Amino acid sequence: MEAFFLELLQEYGYIILFVWSILEGEMGLLMAGIMGHTGHMNIPMAIFVAGLGGFAGDQIYFYIGRFNKGLIQRKLHSQRRKFAIAHLLLKKYGWPIIFVQRYLYGLRTVIPMSIGITKYSARKFALVNLLSAWVWATITILPAYLLGEQILQILEWGKAHWYYALPIAALFMFAIITAFKRIENQMLEKQNARKTRNASC
Repeated sequence: MEAFFLELLQEYGYIILFVWSILEGEMGLLMAGIMGHTGHMNIPMAIFVAGLGGFAGDQIYFYIGRFNKGLIQRKLHSQRRKFAIAHLLLKKYGWPIIFVQRYLYGLRTVIPMSIGITKYSARKFALVNLLSAWVWATITILPAYLLGEQILQILEWGKAHWYYALPIAALFMFAIITAFKRIENQMLEKQNARKTRNASC
């Protein structure tokens, strides 16, 4: 199975990387960097393809927001908290939030849709999104390429000692999720406090 997967990556690597990047998966980019290290991928081409995939993914989410506002409000009612945070971030920081939204856990698909709902310029969003996608691809793929040997050793260790690797990975993910939820709560609390002050004035 593992040999089949590796053969599939080597034969259709750029296509898989493009699709994976549409889904905003760093794991695919890290894999591309490792494959570049082993000589199975061209790094500039991998960065170019991954950037285009990331760009395409966010453009899809943006236009879902632009042309399906009613659908989003009905279907994503449970995500209203994240939409509120996305609007707060856009209002406070403007276009830079488009540039960094790929690194915000839990908001990566919500922010483009949230921006699409507004009257934000589609052309400006596309330009910032494209530049952001190529930067995202570069700073994710290059370290994996440069540290390929070390990453492969870690993967081998994790494969051999999965009973240690799985709890460590779970704790790491838990820490990330907890940190982002704490930041979200602080942002909403500040916004609510601001609204309360304005209402009392």
